[in-house]
Amino acid sequence: MLIELITQHPQMLGTVIKHTPLWVWGLLAALLALGLSQARGRRVGLTRMALLPFAMTGLSLWGMVSAFGNSPLFGYVLLAWASGAALMAALIAPLAPPAGTRYDAASRSFQVPGSWVPLALILGIFLTKYIVGVDLAMQASLANDGQYTLIIGALYGLFSGIFAGRAARLWRLVLRQAPSGTSALTA
Repeated sequence: MLIELITQHPQMLGTVIKHTPLWVWGLLAALLALGLSQARGRRVGLTRMALLPFAMTGLSLWGMVSAFGNSPLFGYVLLAWASGAALMAALIAPLAPPAGTRYDAASRSFQVPGSWVPLALILGIFLTKYIVGVDLAMQASLANDGQYTLIIGALYGLFSGIFAGRAARLWRLVLRQAPSGTSALTA
């Protein structure tokens, strides 16, 4: 709906933006800052490395629940999300970590190169949530449209799966360096 509205009636974009709550712009600013921080090489601890995939998965689940939680199709939406997430995680997790990625067991931290991928994924989740919110505000019946809900559920799942797959690549580095017979978390 929103994309169709903008392409056919671009003058309506101002009205949509004007009716967007202020907190949405604050959230966008915070997410942009988070995404931009991922664009430069840095040292990241184990806990912090795991937080981004969990936070973004939470944001995608929040998007689905807030949009389709009352829909009779919600179970199917969750299934589409889980399928998309599993597919992308399975495709990405086996890949080698980015060149230059190192894990230091002594400091329990990673040296990771910068990447624009997290920013793109973060913006993808945000824009999906924003567009779905506007679409449902304009046409609430979309929450009961099987094709629309499944596509959105799968899209959220794809984003979550990419984050999970990228994190799994890093966890493999941790597991490789753990002495045999010990847990990687206590090593």
